[in-house]
Amino acid sequence: MFRRLFVSALVPVVAMSVLAGAGEASAAPAWSPCQEGKPGECATVQVPVDWNNPSGEKVGVAIGRLKATEPEHRIGVLFVAPGGPGGSGIDLFVLGDNKLTTGELRKRFDIVTWDQRGVGRSNEVRCSAEILSRRPGDYPANEQQYRNLVAYNAELGADCRKHTGPLFDHLDTTNVVRDLDAVRGALGEEKISLFGSSYGSQVAQQYAESFPARLRAVTIGSNLDHSITSPGHYLATATADLEASFNAFADWCARTANCPLHGQDVRARWDALHAKAEAGTLTDPDNGQALSAEGLRGELLGAMFTPSSRWYAFATRLRSLAAGTKTGAAATSGTTAAEELGANSYQAIWCEDWKWRVDGYRELRALREQAAALAPHTKLSPFWNDVATCLGWPAEVTNPQHRLSISNAPKILIMTSAADVAAPHAWNVAVSQQISNSVLLTYDGVGHGQYTLSSCARAHVDRYLTDLVTPAPGTHCAAEYPTAPPMTAQRSLI
Repeated sequence: MFRRLFVSALVPVVAMSVLAGAGEASAAPAWSPCQEGKPGECATVQVPVDWNNPSGEKVGVAIGRLKATEPEHRIGVLFVAPGGPGGSGIDLFVLGDNKLTTGELRKRFDIVTWDQRGVGRSNEVRCSAEILSRRPGDYPANEQQYRNLVAYNAELGADCRKHTGPLFDHLDTTNVVRDLDAVRGALGEEKISLFGSSYGSQVAQQYAESFPARLRAVTIGSNLDHSITSPGHYLATATADLEASFNAFADWCARTANCPLHGQDVRARWDALHAKAEAGTLTDPDNGQALSAEGLRGELLGAMFTPSSRWYAFATRLRSLAAGTKTGAAATSGTTAAEELGANSYQAIWCEDWKWRVDGYRELRALREQAAALAPHTKLSPFWNDVATCLGWPAEVTNPQHRLSISNAPKILIMTSAADVAAPHAWNVAVSQQISNSVLLTYDGVGHGQYTLSSCARAHVDRYLTDLVTPAPGTHCAAEYPTAPPMTAQRSLI
């Protein structure tokens, strides 16, 4: 990516014709610097837009690589599947700073990642910024709002298809998995090690289903359970872990003397703020505008991802909201009035993987009521949008939910948190039950992405990926919560 303009091919094209997942030769990557002044290389691999028509139109998938810093001890390629869907692997793992690419694994592996099809440098899903700006922000409160939501999704999807092109209808994870195997073939690697967290866990799961013989080792954390077909179960489990995460935060404040809310009843403080937001009387002191209950819950969700970098700031924010004093945090928007198109990768990819059956507004309202019954403080996870944004979406669900069927793959190390707002503990347990040759490692704290959250989990992953030694079944890692405000926030979650 930067140090040289070109790097010689790793293996001849002749050998790659045997290794490529599509059964055809894949050209060796022509590596060049991604960004001047930083280590790492970028290249593009051409893959079919439609893998059912491999000789048809092609799309370029951008890949990035950090070569092993101890090549004499190199084990092979560690492929890192980014989260999202919609996260740029190149931005996070090649150009960014994170624990995975600055630790022990960097010494022994060429770390390879990508911007998957429809993301970033790989024909990003683009849609009208004006239509994106009209996205409904609140859970539908009546029949008309429900109908408006469905109609909006249909309008937006048609617009995204127009601006994105043929790739729009071929974004599901099955296609992503085929792309990954094509990249493996282009690199000339008979086998790869694979790391996936969050949405990246689903990519890794499905790769293990389709290409188990191509795997040396697999680690998956904060897992999505792609077997969930009930929207009620999806919302209930997501909301339950939001409630559990909030309760852990409140307990942390109670025992941490320098928490900005120490000595106060955090649950009562939150409940009062939430009630004001629901009544439309909560004002954000940073901008003087009303802060909705959806907005407040969204801030809570974000804070629960990474306690070490966000809990002090969130406690300060709640204190400021209650007192009506400014925190200095300025809100930013994803697009500006001058932009004609905006990115919408998450929705476009997600809605080709998940088929949700919701029988109208009454059922959607009932789903909310069921979730709220489980969560007296937090009421509803903002991830209700994972269901609602797909209602009326015009693309076909080409990779619908299914139980995993993995055989002849190496032992898979699965990591979970005790509570995870974006990949609930229950999902990870379900995934471990679907993969017979797996070991479940539990981090007893709160958060998303155990490799970042836990030094103990990090040590187990490093040992497994280098030496192929998994922790004993039932292993737990102790919670690690902050004791002082962070100097800088972490850039990535893995």
